[in-house]
Amino acid sequence: MIKTMADPAPKRLALRAYLAASPLIGALGPLILRRRLARGKEDPERVAEKRGYASASRPEGRLIWLHAVGLGEVLALRGLIAALSRIDPALRFLITSSARSSAQVIGANLPPRTQHQYLPLDAPSYLSRFLDHWRPDLSVWAEQELWPGAVVAAHARGIPLALVNARMTDAGFARRTRARGLYADLLARFALIAAQDSRSADHLRALGAPQLRVTGSLKSAAPPLAADPAALAQAQAALQGRRVWVAGSTHPGDEAQAMAAQTALWQADPRWLLILAPRDAGRAGAVAAQLTDAQLPFARRSLGRVPSTGDAVWLADTYGEMGLWYRLAEAALIGGGFDATGGHNPWEAAHFSAAILHGPDISNFANDYKFLHDEGAAVSVPFGKLAEVLQDPDLPDIALRASQIVQRAANGLDPLAADLAVLVRR
Repeated sequence: MIKTMADPAPKRLALRAYLAASPLIGALGPLILRRRLARGKEDPERVAEKRGYASASRPEGRLIWLHAVGLGEVLALRGLIAALSRIDPALRFLITSSARSSAQVIGANLPPRTQHQYLPLDAPSYLSRFLDHWRPDLSVWAEQELWPGAVVAAHARGIPLALVNARMTDAGFARRTRARGLYADLLARFALIAAQDSRSADHLRALGAPQLRVTGSLKSAAPPLAADPAALAQAQAALQGRRVWVAGSTHPGDEAQAMAAQTALWQADPRWLLILAPRDAGRAGAVAAQLTDAQLPFARRSLGRVPSTGDAVWLADTYGEMGLWYRLAEAALIGGGFDATGGHNPWEAAHFSAAILHGPDISNFANDYKFLHDEGAAVSVPFGKLAEVLQDPDLPDIALRASQIVQRAANGLDPLAADLAVLVRR
């Protein structure tokens, strides 16, 4: 077992109170996890990882542990891993996340020399078990999720800490100001903090972050999503001659717009095919009922079907196949823009010559979309105008500009990766 050092960093009242209460998480952990298992929120074969029990062996050599919470944030780490691997091909990587869906998707997109585990609940006994096994040489946290127990435990063992791709909206900052002391204590433990944009940097400084930099979003530099070669070949053969577009990571508002557009397109030209991929595949039954009501014939991916010439929609009700759908499409509507959701990651589609379209609400990705619009690489779609936009003859040029942007962004991670490599505990 690794000996835990005394943590010399300050612990103000809020952090001391959190750490004093955190053993309760361990006591209640089994009950919490059983309830989540019953609701399908946890993977029954890997739920022990949430209590710090590893399901894989630690690799030999220096290991970088990277954590992100959401699916998009987890996938974005792949670009940073690629840049670190270029600097030191001997490095090994551990990605942790919390959600079951993120594990399913990253499992099909793991970079070389990389493993995935679930992050344990923030209890001292669970974290000690996790750190004893993995013994990371650097801990990298992404976006805005910081678990106080894990941060303090890693710092106490002398593991260098870095926060990358940090993003904090005005609303997120307002929520965190009530716990300013807690965040100041945590941020003081980080040797490197890199924010996505200047606004996030200002918020982090106000919360007590020491030196930080602005490096842009990791999402634009992430490698292309993977696709099963056999599934891709089968789909390309089945869809030959079709005009394919995808609506991905959709919510009800996006789906209403997509179905209306596809109805108009398909009635005018039955070659048009919509691939509809809801953000939550668990909603597929409700989406299927809506397609039936709209009189749009469809094939359902989860049943192993591919569209026939008489189908207007392919309901992509599976996880981890967005790389397949984007490879088949000439245009991609990125979901979340026609609901009060704030939009979703536009960069995953940019690799595949699919023109990027979105609805009016893109508040969660405002900087990303501003950059794309400044480069003429995305289209904002008003309500009711989706069918019209999909027939725009300029869409191939828009798609090409987006693919050129992601190619440039991949090289832009090298300076950040070099600084992280310096932090790796030798």
